[in-house]
Amino acid sequence: MSSHQCTDNPPNLDPNSGSGHVEKLGGLDTYLSGSTHSKLAVVLVSHVFGYETPQLRKLADKVAEAGFYAVEKGFEDSKPVVEALKNKGITAIGAAGFCWGAKVAVELAKQELVKAVVLLHPSRVTVDDIKGDKVPVSVLGAEFDQVTPPELVMQFEDVLATKPEVKSFVKIFPRVKHGWSVRYNVNDPSEVEAAEEAHKDMLAWIIDHVK
Repeated sequence: MSSHQCTDNPPNLDPNSGSGHVEKLGGLDTYLSGSTHSKLAVVLVSHVFGYETPQLRKLADKVAEAGFYAVEKGFEDSKPVVEALKNKGITAIGAAGFCWGAKVAVELAKQELVKAVVLLHPSRVTVDDIKGDKVPVSVLGAEFDQVTPPELVMQFEDVLATKPEVKSFVKIFPRVKHGWSVRYNVNDPSEVEAAEEAHKDMLAWIIDHVK
Protein backbone atom coordinates (compact mmCIF):
# COMPACT_ATOMS: atom_id res chain seq x y z
CA MET A 1 0.00 0.00 0.00
CA SER A 2 0.99 3.64 -0.20
CA SER A 3 -0.02 6.58 1.96
CA HIS A 4 0.65 10.26 2.50
CA GLN A 5 3.96 9.26 4.09
CA CYS A 6 5.29 8.53 0.59
CA THR A 7 4.98 12.24 -0.22
CA ASP A 8 5.62 13.76 3.22
CA ASN A 9 8.68 15.92 3.77
CA PRO A 10 9.61 16.45 0.10
CA PRO A 11 13.32 16.98 -0.51
CA ASN A 12 14.81 20.03 -2.19
CA LEU A 13 15.62 18.55 -5.57
CA ASP A 14 18.89 19.54 -7.21
CA PRO A 15 19.70 18.29 -10.73
CA ASN A 16 23.33 19.32 -10.23
CA SER A 17 23.92 17.56 -6.92
CA GLY A 18 26.45 14.78 -6.45
CA SER A 19 29.91 14.12 -7.84
CA GLY A 20 28.68 11.98 -10.74
CA HIS A 21 26.87 12.93 -13.92
CA VAL A 22 23.55 12.43 -15.69
CA GLU A 23 23.14 10.52 -18.93
CA LYS A 24 20.79 8.12 -20.67
CA LEU A 25 21.23 4.44 -19.90
CA GLY A 26 18.86 1.90 -21.37
CA GLY A 27 16.88 4.82 -22.74
CA LEU A 28 16.25 6.21 -19.25
CA ASP A 29 17.64 9.24 -17.42
CA THR A 30 20.16 8.08 -14.83
CA TYR A 31 22.68 9.53 -12.41
CA LEU A 32 25.98 7.68 -12.74
CA SER A 33 28.81 7.64 -10.23
CA GLY A 34 31.99 5.60 -10.01
CA SER A 35 34.48 3.94 -12.30
CA THR A 36 33.24 2.71 -15.66
CA HIS A 37 35.93 0.02 -15.38
CA SER A 38 34.19 -1.66 -12.43
CA LYS A 39 32.60 -5.02 -13.21
CA LEU A 40 30.16 -4.61 -10.31
CA ALA A 41 27.16 -2.28 -10.35
CA VAL A 42 24.35 -1.21 -8.05
CA VAL A 43 21.08 0.21 -9.32
CA LEU A 44 19.47 2.58 -6.80
CA VAL A 45 15.78 2.94 -7.62
CA SER A 46 14.38 6.18 -6.24
CA HIS A 47 11.37 7.09 -4.17
CA VAL A 48 8.44 9.07 -5.58
CA PHE A 49 10.46 12.30 -5.76
CA GLY A 50 12.86 10.93 -8.33
CA TYR A 51 16.56 10.76 -8.93
CA GLU A 52 17.41 14.43 -8.32
CA THR A 53 17.19 13.96 -4.54
CA PRO A 54 20.55 15.16 -3.12
CA GLN A 55 20.58 12.67 -0.23
CA LEU A 56 20.03 9.81 -2.66
CA ARG A 57 22.80 11.00 -4.96
CA LYS A 58 25.09 11.30 -1.96
CA LEU A 59 24.34 7.67 -1.18
CA ALA A 60 25.05 6.69 -4.79
CA ASP A 61 28.42 8.40 -4.48
CA LYS A 62 29.09 6.43 -1.30
CA VAL A 63 28.27 3.19 -3.12
CA ALA A 64 30.67 4.23 -5.88
CA GLU A 65 33.42 4.88 -3.33
CA ALA A 66 33.05 1.24 -2.26
CA GLY A 67 34.08 0.15 -5.76
CA PHE A 68 30.73 -0.21 -7.52
CA TYR A 69 29.44 1.53 -10.62
CA ALA A 70 26.43 3.27 -9.08
CA VAL A 71 23.34 3.95 -11.18
CA GLU A 72 20.57 6.01 -9.62
CA LYS A 73 17.28 6.28 -11.47
CA GLY A 74 13.57 6.90 -11.16
CA PHE A 75 11.04 4.28 -10.12
CA GLU A 76 10.12 3.16 -13.64
CA ASP A 77 10.92 -0.37 -14.86
CA SER A 78 14.63 -1.01 -14.35
CA LYS A 79 15.09 -3.95 -16.70
CA PRO A 80 16.37 -1.76 -19.59
CA VAL A 81 19.05 -0.34 -17.29
CA VAL A 82 20.09 -3.78 -16.08
CA GLU A 83 20.32 -5.01 -19.66
CA ALA A 84 22.38 -1.96 -20.66
CA LEU A 85 24.79 -2.56 -17.78
CA LYS A 86 25.29 -6.18 -18.80
CA ASN A 87 25.94 -5.05 -22.36
CA LYS A 88 28.68 -2.80 -20.97
CA GLY A 89 30.43 -5.82 -19.47
CA ILE A 90 29.14 -5.56 -15.90
CA THR A 91 29.27 -9.07 -14.43
CA ALA A 92 27.29 -8.64 -11.20
CA ILE A 93 24.48 -6.22 -10.38
CA GLY A 94 22.68 -5.46 -7.15
CA ALA A 95 19.66 -3.24 -6.56
CA ALA A 96 18.43 -1.03 -3.74
CA GLY A 97 14.89 0.30 -3.82
CA PHE A 98 13.51 3.17 -1.77
CA CYS A 99 9.75 3.53 -1.17
CA TRP A 100 8.12 3.00 -4.60
CA GLY A 101 11.53 1.97 -5.90
CA ALA A 102 11.47 -1.08 -3.64
CA LYS A 103 8.62 -2.53 -5.69
CA VAL A 104 10.77 -2.15 -8.81
CA ALA A 105 13.75 -3.75 -7.08
CA VAL A 106 11.80 -6.75 -5.85
CA GLU A 107 10.54 -7.38 -9.38
CA LEU A 108 14.17 -7.64 -10.49
CA ALA A 109 14.78 -10.08 -7.65
CA LYS A 110 11.81 -12.25 -8.60
CA GLN A 111 13.23 -12.58 -12.11
CA GLU A 112 16.81 -13.12 -10.86
CA LEU A 113 18.03 -10.19 -12.93
CA VAL A 114 20.23 -9.05 -10.04
CA LYS A 115 22.42 -10.81 -7.49
CA ALA A 116 20.87 -9.23 -4.39
CA VAL A 117 18.43 -6.52 -3.32
CA VAL A 118 17.87 -4.16 -0.43
CA LEU A 119 14.37 -2.79 0.18
CA LEU A 120 14.40 0.40 2.25
CA HIS A 121 11.09 1.61 3.70
CA PRO A 122 9.32 -0.25 0.88
CA SER A 123 5.99 0.76 -0.61
CA ARG A 124 3.60 -1.52 -2.53
CA VAL A 125 5.71 -4.59 -1.76
CA THR A 126 3.47 -7.53 -0.84
CA VAL A 127 3.89 -10.83 0.94
CA ASP A 128 3.52 -12.51 -2.45
CA ASP A 129 6.42 -10.42 -3.75
CA ILE A 130 8.59 -11.70 -0.93
CA LYS A 131 7.44 -15.25 -1.58
CA GLY A 132 8.57 -14.81 -5.18
CA ASP A 133 12.00 -13.41 -4.33
CA LYS A 134 14.85 -15.60 -5.57
CA VAL A 135 17.97 -13.66 -4.52
CA PRO A 136 19.45 -12.51 -1.20
CA VAL A 137 17.20 -9.79 0.18
CA SER A 138 17.51 -7.26 2.99
CA VAL A 139 14.42 -5.43 4.22
CA LEU A 140 15.00 -2.26 6.25
CA GLY A 141 11.78 -0.95 7.78
CA ALA A 142 10.77 1.87 10.11
CA GLU A 143 9.03 1.77 13.47
CA PHE A 144 6.64 4.56 12.48
CA ASP A 145 5.77 3.50 8.94
CA GLN A 146 2.15 3.63 7.82
CA VAL A 147 3.05 2.42 4.33
CA THR A 148 4.78 -0.81 5.27
CA PRO A 149 4.26 -1.01 9.03
CA PRO A 150 6.42 -3.21 11.26
CA GLU A 151 3.69 -5.84 11.32
CA LEU A 152 4.00 -6.30 7.57
CA VAL A 153 7.79 -6.29 7.73
CA MET A 154 7.55 -9.11 10.28
CA GLN A 155 5.31 -11.01 7.85
CA PHE A 156 8.07 -10.63 5.28
CA GLU A 157 10.52 -12.05 7.81
CA ASP A 158 8.22 -15.00 8.53
CA VAL A 159 8.00 -15.79 4.81
CA LEU A 160 11.76 -15.56 4.40
CA ALA A 161 12.24 -17.91 7.35
CA THR A 162 10.50 -20.60 5.28
CA LYS A 163 12.97 -20.06 2.43
CA PRO A 164 16.38 -21.10 3.78
CA GLU A 165 17.75 -21.17 0.24
CA VAL A 166 17.33 -17.37 0.07
CA LYS A 167 19.63 -15.41 2.36
CA SER A 168 17.84 -12.59 4.14
CA PHE A 169 18.21 -9.83 6.68
CA VAL A 170 15.29 -7.94 8.20
CA LYS A 171 15.59 -4.95 10.51
CA ILE A 172 13.15 -2.40 11.89
CA PHE A 173 14.75 0.93 12.76
CA PRO A 174 13.40 2.49 15.96
CA ARG A 175 12.10 6.05 16.23
CA VAL A 176 12.09 6.73 12.48
CA LYS A 177 9.38 7.22 9.86
CA HIS A 178 8.88 6.04 6.31
CA GLY A 179 11.47 7.63 4.03
CA TRP A 180 14.06 8.20 6.76
CA SER A 181 17.02 6.92 4.74
CA VAL A 182 16.79 9.49 1.93
CA ARG A 183 14.53 12.27 3.23
CA TYR A 184 16.39 13.06 6.41
CA ASN A 185 17.15 16.54 7.72
CA VAL A 186 20.89 17.04 7.19
CA ASN A 187 20.92 19.46 10.15
CA ASP A 188 19.39 16.96 12.59
CA PRO A 189 22.10 14.70 14.06
CA SER A 190 19.66 11.98 15.09
CA GLU A 191 18.11 11.80 11.62
CA VAL A 192 21.53 11.75 9.97
CA GLU A 193 22.67 8.98 12.32
CA ALA A 194 19.63 6.80 11.54
CA ALA A 195 20.04 7.34 7.81
CA GLU A 196 23.74 6.54 7.91
CA GLU A 197 23.05 3.34 9.85
CA ALA A 198 20.65 2.27 7.10
CA HIS A 199 23.22 3.15 4.45
CA LYS A 200 25.84 1.08 6.27
CA ASP A 201 23.51 -1.92 6.45
CA MET A 202 22.57 -1.54 2.79
CA LEU A 203 26.16 -1.34 1.62
CA ALA A 204 27.26 -4.27 3.78
CA TRP A 205 24.56 -6.44 2.19
CA ILE A 206 25.55 -5.38 -1.30
CA ILE A 207 29.25 -5.98 -0.66
CA ASP A 208 28.54 -9.45 0.73
CA HIS A 209 26.37 -10.59 -2.17
CA VAL A 210 27.30 -8.66 -5.30
CA LYS A 211 30.69 -9.95 -6.37
